[in-house]
Amino acid sequence: MLQPKKTKYRKMHKMPPKGNSKRGDQIAFGNFGLKALQGAWVTDRQIEAARVALTRHMQRKGQAWIRIFPDKPITRKPAEVRMGKGKGAPEFWAAVVKPGRILFEIEGITLEEARAALRLASHKLPITTKFVVRHEYVETAE
Repeated sequence: MLQPKKTKYRKMHKMPPKGNSKRGDQIAFGNFGLKALQGAWVTDRQIEAARVALTRHMQRKGQAWIRIFPDKPITRKPAEVRMGKGKGAPEFWAAVVKPGRILFEIEGITLEEARAALRLASHKLPITTKFVVRHEYVETAE
């Protein structure tokens, strides 16, 4: 799973993902992308599941980029524990995703293959997404 090697603080404030994405909202590396239409926390396990689904469908063709990283520790208190006594221990890591953020990018495969691969990846995520194509992209006859 993805997680930071080192953080300044062990625990973080909750902070809901409000507003639209100010950065990472354009396709930068590949020709096709998966854009978030909702804001949410995407966990490290969800990112990994989407990556596996994406790369399996691509069958070692092309290249993929993950444009989000889970750097927010999410804490939980154990079950049936009384209130108080401080904040719970970190349970997992999450990426804060705002609407408009590009989550995954791919290149080196056809438009139909890319659409199918990113559709499979989107089913693993807790948010609604949209398939986007780089505006300079031109389909070549192979």
